[in-house]
Amino acid sequence: MTRPALIIDCDPGVDDAVALLLAFAAPTLELLAITTVGGNVPGHATQRNARMMRQIAGRAEVPVFGGAERPMKRPPAGAGEFHGPDGLGDMAPFEPTAIVGDGPAANAIVDLVMRRPEGTVSLVVLGPMTNLALAMRREPRLAGRLGPVAVMGGARSEGGNITASAEFNIWADPDAAAVVFGSGCEVVAFGLDATHQVRATEARIRAIEAIDSEAARTTAAMLRFSQRVEREIVGWPTPDWGAPLHDACPVAWTMAPELFDLKPCRIEVETQSDLTRGHTAVEFRVDPATARHRWAIGADAQGVFDLIARTLAEAAR
Repeated sequence: MTRPALIIDCDPGVDDAVALLLAFAAPTLELLAITTVGGNVPGHATQRNARMMRQIAGRAEVPVFGGAERPMKRPPAGAGEFHGPDGLGDMAPFEPTAIVGDGPAANAIVDLVMRRPEGTVSLVVLGPMTNLALAMRREPRLAGRLGPVAVMGGARSEGGNITASAEFNIWADPDAAAVVFGSGCEVVAFGLDATHQVRATEARIRAIEAIDSEAARTTAAMLRFSQRVEREIVGWPTPDWGAPLHDACPVAWTMAPELFDLKPCRIEVETQSDLTRGHTAVEFRVDPATARHRWAIGADAQGVFDLIARTLAEAAR
């Protein structure tokens, strides 16, 4: 079988770090590049953090391109309280040996997609969609050339995590999200409705801690940090609760789509109202045969964590 060719656009971020380590360890994925954007922490930190994960995973051949430092039309936002001041929880930052790639991320996305046959390169977007929107503005044919775009972003039945109705990644750059959802490309969205089902319980973290590799230890450390922050900031309703693992979900779907339940829909993003900025209007009353968007409504949480543990364990052998 041909391995899916993939670009991961991200803003590491502890859950981005877990997603990257999963993707780096997966032999079933052809990683063309990692592109970074300002989001959870500023852009200079997200590209360094991505290069740190690349070095920990031993995947120096995968290029990392730095991208947009700020949203298309708005001031930068951050989420350091959930990710630590440097973006990687308790992990001390270091300067990776491999440098960032030449040129901005938007250019790299265009070049990598346009040089391959139509529909053969997919994107996983784990932060604000600024880089992809800028790439679409640069190359109007890009949307028609892309394979599925799997994004972590949005909220419907769960409500928002940054405002009453908006999830952080969409809220941070709603204008970019509106460009991507309105482009006509196929988008699979993993919003809070699904990612809040995928929680890092104690047993799931211990299973990863039992794996003897730097990548697994780093993954477990990110999950431990999220567990502590979730307890302190959000609260812990039951003893077996756990922090949601958002950004690993689109990567896990790319590897094992059977782990998620998807529903055809149309997604539009609010860009005008300050009150509902970044709200994702998810409309299920569509023709499934022509719908360009799908919304994740369910997730096999244990299956996602089993996939992470199994992939990291096999990479450690």
